[in-house]
Amino acid sequence: MIEFTLNGKRVQTDAASDTPLVWVIRDEFGLKGTKFGCGVAMCGACTVHIDDNAIRSCSYPVSLVKGKNVNTIESFNNAHPLQSAWIEEQVPQCGYCQSGQIMQAATLLDRNPNPSDQDIVNHMSTNYCRCMAYPRIKKAIKRAATSSVQYFDPTASSEGENA
Repeated sequence: MIEFTLNGKRVQTDAASDTPLVWVIRDEFGLKGTKFGCGVAMCGACTVHIDDNAIRSCSYPVSLVKGKNVNTIESFNNAHPLQSAWIEEQVPQCGYCQSGQIMQAATLLDRNPNPSDQDIVNHMSTNYCRCMAYPRIKKAIKRAATSSVQYFDPTASSEGENA
């Protein structure tokens, strides 16, 4: 049995240890925001946060999340400044890569709240968008970075208790 925290809740799975995390997230826990794109950790559609790091869940065995914190796009609960900026800048076209793009961008803003254009390009260069929405993605990240809205993480624990 593999136990970990998923979007602030303790969960467990009896999936085979080599099962890619993306399938456990989608099939066992029903969270469909994390997408399967390439299966070889190249496109970024499957990006999730594991202990606050952007990780490609399509090639990450579920056994490696034992005892860790995993957050998917659903953990943002439509309340993250990046999600608002994505809408305001009309980023999505087909939308398939968007959850992975937002998860990748969130790690950038967590580490660098005022990124330069080059910082954004460098950090986001491993996430692909078939619709070529890169200029709008960059604008949305800049908008979120300058937003006065602070993100409240509903999955954050208080005084050591899980939400």
